[in-house]
Amino acid sequence: MKIKRIGIAMSGGVDSTATALLLKEQFELSGFFMDLDQPDFERQKYRVESIAKKLNIPLLVIDLKHQFKAHVLKYFSDSYFNGLTPNPCVICNREIKFGLFMDAIADQHFDKIATGHYAKVTEDNGLFHLLKGVDSTKDQSYFLSRLTQTQLSRILFPLGAMHKKDIYDFVKKNGFNDFEGIESQDVCFLENGKVGAYLDGHTKTESTGGDIVNLQGEVVGRHNGLHHYTIGQRKGLGISAPKPYYVVALHSNNNNVVVGSNDDLFKDTIIVKDMHWLSGVKPDLNTEFMVRIRYTHRGSTAKIQENEDNTFTLHFPEPQRAVTPGQFAVMYRDDEVVGSGVII
Repeated sequence: MKIKRIGIAMSGGVDSTATALLLKEQFELSGFFMDLDQPDFERQKYRVESIAKKLNIPLLVIDLKHQFKAHVLKYFSDSYFNGLTPNPCVICNREIKFGLFMDAIADQHFDKIATGHYAKVTEDNGLFHLLKGVDSTKDQSYFLSRLTQTQLSRILFPLGAMHKKDIYDFVKKNGFNDFEGIESQDVCFLENGKVGAYLDGHTKTESTGGDIVNLQGEVVGRHNGLHHYTIGQRKGLGISAPKPYYVVALHSNNNNVVVGSNDDLFKDTIIVKDMHWLSGVKPDLNTEFMVRIRYTHRGSTAKIQENEDNTFTLHFPEPQRAVTPGQFAVMYRDDEVVGSGVII
């Protein structure tokens, strides 16, 4: 298929602006902006409109407030109140940005959607592959690990072969000089990144405190709601002890926060569910994969074992710290994302 019309997902940031500049001379472009009821929507919208005007491309705002609330915000809140640590960006990419948002752009008769993600998509005989971006400090392939073949077939990532520092130089040469120091917020619906404050104000469920217990079951303190804690946390526990305590587990069944030593945070096996293979086919598991257990994790080799209950066990040669239920374990073969599962 010859590509003629491309819809640019615009955020008002340097990456989507650079994406538009790179494609503007080759294709018919239109900008699209998501209304997710984000806290600073009007400011973002004004900035995106100004950039689109300077680029001389039309802009359309897509209202996805209700869908975002149903698919992402509910998942986010439910996870925390069940003692899990979610990754809303992974879910948003699959369900909203490259789901409903991309569908809305396709309905406007655009051939592809382009975004400013630092990742790459290649095609080989009709099979699409998701690869890391060349800038390892900005690579976003982890967040795209739940995409399908259909979604990958409709995506362009022009920045995947570029480095962030070159992006700033590129947009400056094209007359955009006001991006230095401006980065997109990691979680767009959080003000100042405060998870606990968001959950306290955006749920009908009354959060209740409970016991903080050690691994022997002894009560060593009180907590003010499971959603204020995550695995590996040390600060804010309010416990006086000879040695520092860390959160090692969150038990929603009895509303307990479990604490232990730093050594208690290390595990060499991880069980995951809801495995998703990007090719649509399970790969040969008689090999090792590089696995990242959170976005900031550098990755470690692991062998993958399929279990009878449709879960998978990941076996690591070296114990991994702060394995966190609710996060995604993402498997790589070299630079390619092979699959991902939800840590349980």
